[in-house]
Amino acid sequence: MSLRGCYDCVSSCCFEYSTSKILVIRNKKAGVLNRFTQALVIAYVIGYVCVFKKGYQDTDTVLSSVTTKLKGIALTNTTELGEWIWDVADYVIPPQVVFQFDEEEIKCPLTLHWSHYLGPPLLAAAENFTVFIKNNICYPKFNFNKRNILPDINSSYLALCVFSRKTDPDCPIFRLKDIVREADEDFQTMAVHGGVMGVHIQWDCNLDMPHSWCVPQYTFRRLHNKNPQNNISQGYNFRFAKYYKNSDGTEIRTLIKGYGIRFDVMVFGQVRHFDLFNVIM
Repeated sequence: MSLRGCYDCVSSCCFEYSTSKILVIRNKKAGVLNRFTQALVIAYVIGYVCVFKKGYQDTDTVLSSVTTKLKGIALTNTTELGEWIWDVADYVIPPQVVFQFDEEEIKCPLTLHWSHYLGPPLLAAAENFTVFIKNNICYPKFNFNKRNILPDINSSYLALCVFSRKTDPDCPIFRLKDIVREADEDFQTMAVHGGVMGVHIQWDCNLDMPHSWCVPQYTFRRLHNKNPQNNISQGYNFRFAKYYKNSDGTEIRTLIKGYGIRFDVMVFGQVRHFDLFNVIM
């Protein structure tokens, strides 16, 4: 290629530009359709992608750990046990909580004695027990950590507070009766055959806003089937054993079938944060 040809090629590529031909259609229907289509595109990009779906933000899902501490003391007086004071060591069978008992006593390996209890819940007072739920969450993508014991909560407040949606929505201590009642259930009725309650902790946070706005939201619901098609294995129960020695050294095992309410704590959440790459996309 000659020098003149190279110059013309470079000139046409770098120092010239072309425009598309514009055709003006003078028609009201076509004009309205054109503007309507443009408005739909703008509404989709701004309204749906940016505002509703927050497409300019990156997201991460929650990582969580939960520990609980149950408190409460109850006094019972039954034919089988006599007067008995129940504290945490008696009614918390890790990782389950027992509020009513059927007893099966085995005094020697080959003899089984039944002591069957079908009355009201043995630990009826358990509805006023409280559970302290400690929840730590992490969003590793954004190096964000928090817990449900918020910064403005101190030990004096924790010693007195009980969760209330109106007066103490940030208190991490819950009365068992209140948990069941918020799920439209009755504690004493559920305790007879047992059941499973879900405690849901929701962490949905926008890190573009003040971090103090990132707080947990608590909801409660029944997880077991309230009205099964048949009465086989309804509610919730399990067995555990306690071992003793009597005065003559004979070993005694008491096998206990416990009916009660199990509380499952489940944590969900998603965090959002501004991301330049998402904005460009």
